[in-house]
Amino acid sequence: MPTKALTAVLLGNALMRIAGATGGVLIGLYLAALVAQGRTFDAGLVGALTAVAFGVELVGALPMGLLADARTPRTMMVFGALLGAAAVQLFGLSSFVAVFFLARAGEGLAVAATTPSVLAFLTEATATDAVRRGKVMSFFEMSLLGGLAFGGLLASLLWQSIGVWGFSAAAGLYVAAAGLFLSGAQGRGTATNPWEGLRGALAAPMLRRLAPAWICINAMVGVWLGSTLPFLLTLPERRGQFLTGIFADWPEGVGWALLGYAVIFGTGVTGWSFILHRFRRITVLRLALGGLFAACLGFYALNHAGGQPSGIRWLIGGGAALAIMVESGFTPTALALLAEAVGEQAGRGATMGVYSVLLGVGAVTGALLGGLGAQWAAMDGLIAATVLLALGATAGVEWLARHTPG
Repeated sequence: MPTKALTAVLLGNALMRIAGATGGVLIGLYLAALVAQGRTFDAGLVGALTAVAFGVELVGALPMGLLADARTPRTMMVFGALLGAAAVQLFGLSSFVAVFFLARAGEGLAVAATTPSVLAFLTEATATDAVRRGKVMSFFEMSLLGGLAFGGLLASLLWQSIGVWGFSAAAGLYVAAAGLFLSGAQGRGTATNPWEGLRGALAAPMLRRLAPAWICINAMVGVWLGSTLPFLLTLPERRGQFLTGIFADWPEGVGWALLGYAVIFGTGVTGWSFILHRFRRITVLRLALGGLFAACLGFYALNHAGGQPSGIRWLIGGGAALAIMVESGFTPTALALLAEAVGEQAGRGATMGVYSVLLGVGAVTGALLGGLGAQWAAMDGLIAATVLLALGATAGVEWLARHTPG
């Protein structure tokens, strides 16, 4: 597989995530602005909007994975990108809550169409090179996270400059992603019997063993990378916490914060991409979870360091950053395990559809849990939800270790 084609698909995936994150952060900023004007929106509604997007992704992932086997991954990538463009544009056309939910549902279906197809394409493209597969899956994770972070920054800048017209700019990014998918995935993928692929996917032992930990880890995506976090960071009240409402007077700061997180996480993923093949997969998963617990401790300390000197806060933040770099190895490692389990079997789209269903289950759970946590204790609630999910992921990894040879 030429590097140019792989690069185009990874860039297309990044643009998809930039567009999705731009829309998601714009929702949080828009609703926070409406609250300041007297509307009665709260964190529960914001969490529900995120849950709808993830919920539709959950329901649609498996059918879309089957269609990727029947119609080829390239077709579904392009379809998903164009659907996302239509959905995010719809959001910018109305201020009615019902339209918000409809638009988020459309974006969820767009991701459901794209993610299994992209992963099926990448799995096939790296089938004969384990080292390259580790790097490609790490770059996939970087395109995902980098897209989310740059989307947050872009959303903040768009909101500051053009307001709700930012949703139209996000639609343009979706269209650009469709163009990259169309050119990069050209000529790849052979249609297969989707039902045979589904049977093979459901019979894959590694997929079943990964499921518990994978659900818990992806629940954290719903907790932190939906609309709830921007809502809390720009909320016009502090609730006795340093991070809650920290950007109330500077909404664009949300984007810069997300970009900083992406740089830290991406640095960690880049490092893991060069050494991942030297470690047992289980060892990397355990190290990553250790980093996750340390990061939660760091965020909690930072959230209650408002009265401390700035030097102390920077010290706490630096420790949390190092922990984030360690935790960043979890997802590329899990993806590499899954790609190895798929191997040469037919129905890669179905397998990655099942993977996306698990992602959706986790993300919906996390979005709802994050919304409830935010209502209960603002930023402390998000941290508590993360610790709970990290405990579940740890139990899942230990169960996986007992059933994985070597």
